[in-house]
Amino acid sequence: MLFNSLHFLIFYPVVTLVYFLLPTVRFRNILLLIASYYFYMQYKPEYGLLMLLSTAIDYFAALGISQTSKKPVKRLWLALSLMGNLGMLFFFKYFNFFNMNVARVLSLFNVSYQPLSIDVLLPIGISFYTFQTLSYTIDVYRGDMQPERDFFDFALYVSFFPQLVAGPIERSTNLLHQLKIHHSFDTDRVASGLRLMVYGFFKKVVIADRLAVIVDTVYNNPTQHSGVAYFIATFAFAFQIYCDFSGYSDIAIGCARVMGVDLMKNFERPYFSKSVTEFWRRWHISLSSWFRDYLYIPLGGSKKGYFRTLLNLLVIFTVSGLWHGASWTFVIWGVLNGLAIVIERILGIGKRARESEGAGGKKPWTLRFLKGLVNIIPMVMTFAFICFTWVFFRARTVSEALYMLPRFLVGLDTFDLSKFLGTRVILGLDYWEFFTVIGVVLLLVFLEMVQAVVKPSKVLARMPSPVRLAVYALSLSLVIWLAWTETQTFIYFAF
Repeated sequence: MLFNSLHFLIFYPVVTLVYFLLPTVRFRNILLLIASYYFYMQYKPEYGLLMLLSTAIDYFAALGISQTSKKPVKRLWLALSLMGNLGMLFFFKYFNFFNMNVARVLSLFNVSYQPLSIDVLLPIGISFYTFQTLSYTIDVYRGDMQPERDFFDFALYVSFFPQLVAGPIERSTNLLHQLKIHHSFDTDRVASGLRLMVYGFFKKVVIADRLAVIVDTVYNNPTQHSGVAYFIATFAFAFQIYCDFSGYSDIAIGCARVMGVDLMKNFERPYFSKSVTEFWRRWHISLSSWFRDYLYIPLGGSKKGYFRTLLNLLVIFTVSGLWHGASWTFVIWGVLNGLAIVIERILGIGKRARESEGAGGKKPWTLRFLKGLVNIIPMVMTFAFICFTWVFFRARTVSEALYMLPRFLVGLDTFDLSKFLGTRVILGLDYWEFFTVIGVVLLLVFLEMVQAVVKPSKVLARMPSPVRLAVYALSLSLVIWLAWTETQTFIYFAF
C-alpha cells in the first residue's frame, strides 16, 4: 500500500480512530499487527509469510540466547539469526547478481559455467525489516536489552506499518517499549504528526514525482541527450531522491507520532552539509547509525590503528552501496563516498566540521550569519560531489554512467537558453510544469533554511488559533492543488 494512494488515505484514519477507541494496549497492538500485515500484504500476500518467518527466527533466537550462559551456545543462536535473515536477503536480492558475476570471473579462465537465474520479485522493504530485526537479536546477544517474551509485540515491532517498507530502521531499544504504553489522544502530538505528514506529502507528490519525469526522460535514454540535459537531470535527481525518501520518512514519523509513538529522525537537511562526512551524518541517519553500531564498531572502529580505521570506513560504505541494490552501479557509488570519507579523514575535514558545529551555537547570530556565507563554498563543493556520485546511483548500468560523465560538458558552448526554454515540452514536462517544479524546489530550500534557524512548531504555537488553522488549510490546499496526478512508487521501495 502506497502512502500516496487513496487506499492509504482511507486505511490510516480508520486504523487510527479504532486504535484510540480500543481500551487496552493488548487490543491496540493486535489491531496494529493485523493492520501492518494487511498494509504489507497489499503488495504481494506471500511476502507476509516471509516477514513472519524472519520474525519467528529472531524471536526464538533471542530467547535461546537469553536462556543459556554458555558463549558457544549464544553464538550458535546468533549465527542462526544471521544466517536465516541474511540468507533470505541474499537469495531474493543478491543470488542472481552473485551467480552472474561468478560466471563472468570463471569465463576469464575459460571455465564454462551456466549461471542459474531465479525469477522472483524482490520483497518490498526486505532490506529494512531484515536490518531492524537483526539489530534486536544482536542487542540481546550483547546484553543491551532483555528478549521480548510476547511474540505478538515483537511481531508488531518488526512489522509496524508506518516505517515497515522504507524506514526509519528502528532499534528495539527505542520502539519496543513504546508499543507497550497506553498512548492517550494528545491534540498537540496529533497536530504535530499531521503537519509532518503534510510536509512529507509536499516533498513526495508535489516535488519528487514531478522531478521524476525529468530524471526518467534523460537517464532512461542517455544517448538522446547530453550537456545541459545531464546537468539538469542529475540536479533534479538529487532533489527527487531526497524529497522522495525524506518525504516517506516524514510521513512515517508523522503517522507514528499521531498514535503516540516516536520514531527516530532520518534526515537533517543533508544538502546543507559542508563535507561528505557531514552529509552522511545527515542522510539516512537510521542506516548510517546501523552500520556504525553493528558493523563499523565490531570491525574495530577507530581503535585498531589509523590505517585500519580508514579501511573500516571504506568497507562500511562499500557494503552500504551493496545494501542499496545488487548492481555494480551501487557498489561504485558506495566506494566513491567511502573514498571521499577516507580522504576527508586524512585531511581532518570531518573533524573540523564537527568542532565547528559544536561551537556555532555560542556565537552571536551576526557572526553565525557571516560564517554561513563563508560556508557556502564547501556546501556547493559537497553538493557537487554528491551529485557526481548520484550519476552512478541512478544510471541503469555502469556503462551508461561512464557514457554520460564525459559528455556533461558537450554542447555547453553552443547552448541556446532561449531556444531551450522556448519549446512547449522541456525534458518531459510542459512549460508551466517545468517552472512550477523549479518554484517548489526553491520553496523547499527556503523552508529548510528557515528550519535551520527556528522550529516551525514554535512559530505556529505563538500564532492565534484562527491564523494557525488558516496556515494549515493553506498548506494542505497547496499540496492538493499542486499534487502530481500520476501516482509513483517510492524510490527506496526497490531496496
